[in-house]
Amino acid sequence: MSDYMEGKSRWWGWGYLDRRFDVENRENIMPFMRENLGMALDRDRFTDPGLEEIDIPAPRLEDEALRELRELCGPENVSTDKFQRVSHSMGKSYRDLLRMRMRRVDRPVDAVVWPREEEEIVSILRMGEARNLEIIPFGGGSSVTGGVEPLAKDRDGALSLDLARLNRVLRVEATSQTAAIQAGALGPEIEEQLNEQGYTLGHFPESFDHSTLGGWIATRASGRQSTGYGDIEDMVLALRMVTPRGVVDTRRVPNTASGPSVLQFCIGSEGILGVITEATMRIRPMPEVFDYRGLIFRNFAAGVSAIREMMQQGMVPTCVRLSDRTETALVGSFRSTTGNKWKKKGEEAALKVLARRGFSFDDGAFMVMGLEGGREETEYMRAGILRLCRGLGGLHLGTGPGRQWYESRHDTAYFREQLMNRGVLVDTIETATTWDNLLHLYGEVRSALRAALEEGGGRSMVGCHVSHAYREGASLYYTLFAPMTEEGGEEEQWERVKRAASEAIVENGGTISHHHGVGYEHSPWMRREVGEISLEAIRAVKKVMDPACILNPGKLIPAR
Repeated sequence: MSDYMEGKSRWWGWGYLDRRFDVENRENIMPFMRENLGMALDRDRFTDPGLEEIDIPAPRLEDEALRELRELCGPENVSTDKFQRVSHSMGKSYRDLLRMRMRRVDRPVDAVVWPREEEEIVSILRMGEARNLEIIPFGGGSSVTGGVEPLAKDRDGALSLDLARLNRVLRVEATSQTAAIQAGALGPEIEEQLNEQGYTLGHFPESFDHSTLGGWIATRASGRQSTGYGDIEDMVLALRMVTPRGVVDTRRVPNTASGPSVLQFCIGSEGILGVITEATMRIRPMPEVFDYRGLIFRNFAAGVSAIREMMQQGMVPTCVRLSDRTETALVGSFRSTTGNKWKKKGEEAALKVLARRGFSFDDGAFMVMGLEGGREETEYMRAGILRLCRGLGGLHLGTGPGRQWYESRHDTAYFREQLMNRGVLVDTIETATTWDNLLHLYGEVRSALRAALEEGGGRSMVGCHVSHAYREGASLYYTLFAPMTEEGGEEEQWERVKRAASEAIVENGGTISHHHGVGYEHSPWMRREVGEISLEAIRAVKKVMDPACILNPGKLIPAR
């Protein structure tokens, strides 16, 4: 069941209600932020909203339409409750969380529906056409591109179609190592059910706890271990997708030469063509070994060369992440300052030794390298990768830093909540390019972000890491911080920064999105990303599958 249904999650922000980023035991982090941003960070600019503080209009749906929905799905599976409408009307982008803190839900859905089976979705789409409704597929609600917000202005109502009831692993085929999984299953639900039978999907995005299989497929998502396991499109063998004109059911085969891939057209369709209900996924046996380690390089370029050499020499880690100088310093400030005093003294001594050898968390490049698999395989791969890194100037820090990253990898997203409440603009932007262009793109986007963030004389901090690697290139993932502008101008400030970064990306050979998807926040750049002919092809397919344009209008395809 969805966390929104159980009331465990922050409907106005990120993550679980009972979790937060531990700044009390990291005494260096807030001084680090104050120094770099030039702000006190000593008072709340925003407080968490109460539901009673948010005004939304009454549902536009006619009583007859609601009766029909309740007959189709059961009365307990249809809601016009304020909590459900508000929590299903926006995702988790910076703009979404900012508006929630301002007590604004500009375009609420009119009702939330939880179908129990595929046939109910068929009926709901048929009803949506007949009643001129907007229907938005909803997984975990973790979209950071505006993917779940209703946008149509010419409809008689907007429905959020929450797939939380479709959350089971239906079949595991051990011989083929595949599993049929319903699209509404959250990351933890998938892994729990697969792990019981000795398997893993291997897809672990930062949103893992709060996102679903269908959402991953619809947005072409990548997990943190995608360098080894592959991106979501590499894991999908087949799928079922309900459209207003019937069910797309792709063939369950390992590969096919039967024309252009309908399967790949459905992957990344972001709910504009149909509702993904089930997918047959490639799965793997649970790893025998989880081996995560830290390394440090004297500079970002040396670390980039090391990752490129790994990939092109066939020494592919399960996970590899390389932080630039700014992000490495930020990582250093995250270290715990409590616990065993002798251990802390040992760490301080080790850092001094590193500094004397020319390696520093203040101006170096920190790498996390992870291997998962059989013991012999991982030992062989680890030896080769560490030998390669040593030859390119990398210093092995051991398992401690890697293990610390692995164990706390879902915690840092909570830091955004605390910083936003203190008046900090904090967001992430990601792209990808080929190795020959990577350092150029890295510098151009970073410069564009700094210029936009510091417009008017303020200060900023922009860090970046290589997050997903391929033989041909890699993804760059930026995290940006700056003081929010004056009250009332926060959204415009973010739009200026987003526009500057996106322009720099498309002008310098990057992709507008590597794994966050398009939604409506990236759609203005889609014409330059794929070209007008390709956009017309997407429009033509949508016209065939969804002729009345009831499914997630305004997303993915830019306005003409």
